[in-house]
Amino acid sequence: MAHQWQGLIAEYAERLPLSDSDVPVTLGEGGTPLVYSQPLSEATGAKVFIKVEGMNPTGSFKDRGMTMAMTKVASSETRMVACASTGNTSASAAAYATRAGLGCAVVLPAGKIAAGKLAQAIVHGAQLVAIDGNFDDCLRIVRELTQTYPVALVNSVNPYRLQGQKTAAFEVVDALGDAPDIHVLPVGNAGNISAYWMGYCEYAGRMSAASMEETVRNREPRATRVPQMWGIQADGAAPFVKGEPVEFPETVATAIRIGNPASWDLACAARDDSNGLITAVTDAQILQAQSLLAAETGVFCEPASAASVAGLLMLAEAGKVPPDATIVCTVTGHGLKDTATALGERRVDPDVIAPNLDAVSSALGLS
Repeated sequence: MAHQWQGLIAEYAERLPLSDSDVPVTLGEGGTPLVYSQPLSEATGAKVFIKVEGMNPTGSFKDRGMTMAMTKVASSETRMVACASTGNTSASAAAYATRAGLGCAVVLPAGKIAAGKLAQAIVHGAQLVAIDGNFDDCLRIVRELTQTYPVALVNSVNPYRLQGQKTAAFEVVDALGDAPDIHVLPVGNAGNISAYWMGYCEYAGRMSAASMEETVRNREPRATRVPQMWGIQADGAAPFVKGEPVEFPETVATAIRIGNPASWDLACAARDDSNGLITAVTDAQILQAQSLLAAETGVFCEPASAASVAGLLMLAEAGKVPPDATIVCTVTGHGLKDTATALGERRVDPDVIAPNLDAVSSALGLS
């Protein structure tokens, strides 16, 4: 009988910091596809796989961390959570708070959230507060809020978020049989690159800067190596590349429009300890990669997700991709999160024709 996926907490419980009193708050997250891309492999001279995190319950990788964070809150006396968000975190927090029977407050930058993500937070019942500022302002306020009131913070600075997110690295190793040579990810608040590195290190029997020691002690290694971690930012929101925070970040890739990443030190450690890199691509490169991934591989992701593919293509063109390397690109969120950006100037109202075979075949150029 085929194995029925039970959610990442059930699947990887022995590698997560759980107590006997924790009751998983789950929507069946994790277990997302790892899709081989022939077009990207041909374009780069490598073997390229796409980790499709848009297949999580709310359409983004945030669900991995949220199931762990919300499980911990639900086992405490706190009855409300809060987050700052550029969209995906708010959608995930709202859904999992509802699942846990908790209240959820979302502080977001006014006018900077894609409609699809905002709709998710609304329908799941979150209380939204829009401020005249950017994500970094939102996170500062949420930190102050949760330090002053009985409200739990569920952004990626919550260590249990990264514990959940590290399981994506476990899944990659389980699917490939070992770690890839290179793993490429979009970088915004930088929690994900930190979490993947932690996961790869733990599966190889190593410690990372973000590891909770009890989760790796006496665990059987499942990987023989760790990959280089390649992080990709958007040019207009590239604090790691510039070497300092960006006061007014701007990019079409709203999910990584962050100027002062909360996981700065952990991301730098992941880059340096893996002999990896963090670089940036233009918005034009991001949108082109998004289009190519949809048209040639069949994976529709939001713009920020496509930064990983854009970065890989740019680095391949620069001769930085080793021949025949096994490479995984994480695409972090589903394209339905932000259809307006994906469509651009393309029409969505086709010409209306007569309801008969001749008219349809003629329109298709078949007659």
